[in-house]
Amino acid sequence: MGTDRARSSAAEALGTGFLVATVIGSGIMAERLAGGNGAIALLGNTLPTGAILIVLIIIFGPVSGAHLNPAVSLVMVMRGKLDAPSLVVYVVSQILGGIAGCWAAHLMFDLNMFQMSSTVRWGLGQWIAESIAAFGLVLTIFGCLANNRPAVPFAVGLYITAAYWFTASTSFANPAVTIARALSDTFAGISLAGVFPFIAAQITGAIAGALLSGWIWPKEGHD
Repeated sequence: MGTDRARSSAAEALGTGFLVATVIGSGIMAERLAGGNGAIALLGNTLPTGAILIVLIIIFGPVSGAHLNPAVSLVMVMRGKLDAPSLVVYVVSQILGGIAGCWAAHLMFDLNMFQMSSTVRWGLGQWIAESIAAFGLVLTIFGCLANNRPAVPFAVGLYITAAYWFTASTSFANPAVTIARALSDTFAGISLAGVFPFIAAQITGAIAGALLSGWIWPKEGHD
């Protein structure tokens, strides 16, 4: 593996790890402090996630593009911005980084490191929500790349903050994060049975978003 690809792989692993640690860790903290108020707990989970996305995209964007998401890496291949061998490296790095972030969150809160979630997230509404969440995320990314590239970190962070609340699924919108969250029986978890439908919905939504963005912003696709 060349130096540049190794750096990109490390950036994707670290970035996804910190993202998952934030999602799970803030969920644990929020649930502990919310006193049983689900809305407050969700808000405590939402704000740190949006905030960390801004930071991670700013610091890792110049290294790897800060995809932090296999669905985003896939659509970057569709748009000619990433080659297939790099896609494999990115996806493996994202998944492994996400799992490491999950385990780190457990250790920080003195929980058993190895867990499986029992939280059921299932049903047509959930799958439609995940498809829409990923669709909107991809539109956000490519719309900013076409019109205001420096705004990408802030737009993505704000989009995910909003999508936590307007989607029934609380907007996982990320296969690597979905896999990692299945390994956490905490506020942010998802049972293993729900992982594949969520990922299928995420990829479907992301591909649709990439196709539509290529039509709306055709010049950006040829940069």
